[in-house]
Amino acid sequence: MKDFKSYSDEQPQANSQNTAGQNTADVNNTVELAKVLSKAMSGKSERQLLGTIIAEAERGKREGTLSNADLDNFYSALYPLLDGFKRKKLKEVITKLKSI
Repeated sequence: MKDFKSYSDEQPQANSQNTAGQNTADVNNTVELAKVLSKAMSGKSERQLLGTIIAEAERGKREGTLSNADLDNFYSALYPLLDGFKRKKLKEVITKLKSI
């Protein structure tokens, strides 16, 4: 799995807004993130995925390449895809990672 920063575009895009008021670049990055994540998840158990996500996030936080804002964006992108229990678990993991 790549690091979290690799999921965003290298070059910033224009700050055009769509009708929902979201930055178009943010929407494109979220769509791309979803594609990459679904490819990375193929054939892996939930435990393997969670372990990989946590390990990469911890590494990014310690190296200073992953900010709390990045974690919030990651949570926002995955939140709609999860049920209540998984949302709660993801929130706990994000909270733990923010404290690193």
